[in-house]
Amino acid sequence: MGTGQAAGSNQTPLGLHRVAEKIGTGLTVGTVFRSREPVGLVSQGMPDAPIAHRILWLEGLEPGFNRGDGVDSHDRYIYIHGIGDERTLGRPASIGCIHLAASDLLPLFDRIPEGTLVWIQS
Repeated sequence: MGTGQAAGSNQTPLGLHRVAEKIGTGLTVGTVFRSREPVGLVSQGMPDAPIAHRILWLEGLEPGFNRGDGVDSHDRYIYIHGIGDERTLGRPASIGCIHLAASDLLPLFDRIPEGTLVWIQS
């Protein structure tokens, strides 16, 4: 096995990824997701939602590093996504996901297609 961040490490997997799936197209800004399904709105009693607005679900492309048994970004549900409380941005607060402010996430989500390559480095 390579030197990737293993499942359970709570670390963001580094290296080359692609956007495997875009979730939330056409939904209201502030939509809250649980298991990739909309379950409410930040403005309607869910201000601390851990996943909000949109989801870019990543798939690692480097076998043994971020793809495959024990290190697979897709199997670990690694996303680029928004959050309800943006005051936590810039601090570790996930199981390896990348959190973005809605003002950054929404234009990115709208501009890139599924399959877009993503390079993550420390």
